Amino acid sequence: MKIEAVNIKKSFGENNVLKGISFQVQSSKALGILGRNGAGKTTAIRIVMGVFQPDQGEVLIDGKPIRRDQVKIGYLPEERGLYPKKVILEQLIYFAALKGLSKQEAKDSADKWLKRLEMDEYKKRRLDTLSKGNQQKIQLVVTLISNPDIVILDEPFSGLDPVNAMLLKDIVKELIHDGKIVLFSSHQMNYIEEFCEDIAILNNGGIVLDGNIKEIKRGYDRSKIVVHSFDAEKINEFIQSKLADIVEHSSSSSGEASAADMENGKLVVKLKKSEDKAELLARLAHEKFDIDEIKVFEPSLNDIFVEYTTSV
Repeated sequence: MKIEAVNIKKSFGENNVLKGISFQVQSSKALGILGRNGAGKTTAIRIVMGVFQPDQGEVLIDGKPIRRDQVKIGYLPEERGLYPKKVILEQLIYFAALKGLSKQEAKDSADKWLKRLEMDEYKKRRLDTLSKGNQQKIQLVVTLISNPDIVILDEPFSGLDPVNAMLLKDIVKELIHDGKIVLFSSHQMNYIEEFCEDIAILNNGGIVLDGNIKEIKRGYDRSKIVVHSFDAEKINEFIQSKLADIVEHSSSSSGEASAADMENGKLVVKLKKSEDKAELLARLAHEKFDIDEIKVFEPSLNDIFVEYTTSV
């Protein structure tokens, strides 16, 4: 299965929220939909779900207009939408019934996911007696209770401690492995990089960058090299005195790494040409420096996000 958003436009009054965005993702894949607050992420998600209708454009499943009565969508919102005064199991069965499950199917699925999320002991309690993190886990049960084809996760790790975050990470990986389509929205870039091969970054109502994360990173300058070594200071002195023919500058002269970085064994080297990587490695190896790691510098996804979302 493949879901596509094609040239989606949406305005609220004079506010053009989406200005013709397109993205796609297929089964067993996760797409990271990124953007600052107000960039249009939630509007795009709600159009996929059918909560809003686009002013222009369409949502397709395998090339045909989506029929939401034939496709199951599970949505985990950033803001919880459950009933705080109601017993947990009762409302799980209620939400499952809204998604077409029989009472027995709903109970069986609820029990399965409550056990999977280590929440079985709380099923007869009211939601408002639980911690914020455990309420988030109950919201996740509602998301998954109908065995959806498409899973939309909006800031799913909000309020989770490290142990529960690890549990959720395992579940997300299982969903992807089991052939689900996952749309993932978060400001926590480490999770995006862990689950998603592809991203779409929204800014000012349009997609300013999309594609494979690894390929995007490889598109950056490949002439900057990071060296990790306890001999960082010695290596830096050697580079500045002996390798001026291939090195434009190293960290102490360029300010690319702080004194603290140097003390911790990190050195940044800017080559005159990216093709000189092998020459740099050969000369450092010839000097028998104790090097733990040498690699091409790549920006973090956070760096890329800031670059593409701070422009007007």
